Amino acid sequence: MFVPFIAVEGPIGVGKTTLTAAIAETFSYNQLREISGENPFLDQFYQDKEKWSFQTEMFFLCNRYEQLKQINKEYISQGLPVVADYHVFKNMLFAQRTLESKDFVKYKEIYQILTRDLPMPNIIISLSASIPTLLNRINERGRSYEADMDSDYLLQLSEDYRTYLPEFEAIHPDIPVIHVNGDEVDYVRNQEDMNAILRKIFEAVQKGLKLNEVT
Repeated sequence: MFVPFIAVEGPIGVGKTTLTAAIAETFSYNQLREISGENPFLDQFYQDKEKWSFQTEMFFLCNRYEQLKQINKEYISQGLPVVADYHVFKNMLFAQRTLESKDFVKYKEIYQILTRDLPMPNIIISLSASIPTLLNRINERGRSYEADMDSDYLLQLSEDYRTYLPEFEAIHPDIPVIHVNGDEVDYVRNQEDMNAILRKIFEAVQKGLKLNEVT
């Protein structure tokens, strides 16, 4: 049975939550939002990444694991569609960038154990934007724990996404990835741009449903 599980991904400030909320409202999907602000290590992490990276990444991993396990039980396994403004696979991107090699080895072992039976999204929306656009949106939303955001860190993270997504598509050719450039379309402020993205999502969902009928 094809149950839409859409994951919206991209670097910090790209507009994931805005698009996720629009998808949930348009298609009456259940919305899963990342609760990054509840991470008690986040303020310290942005001030001293080397010292606080392991605690920060482990909190995110355990938190996302519990969320996805619960969403699978309450919605996906019951045939109820879900859209999320993240998926747990992005943890490896952040951890690989922030953790020291010995800590990353430990982290990877825990990650593989926890995520083994978690549901995979069947549609990915990959959002990207230039660093000035990202920094502008981060400043506009005014989250205190993002006030000291390092533009170099943001650039590295954006490059990691650009590198990882093609690898993901190669490993999972059956999972469609919809790419959206936030510098070319303003889905945050322009409803026409938002509608164009929503139409692409509708088409991807319909294709998944038709393929499921055939198989």
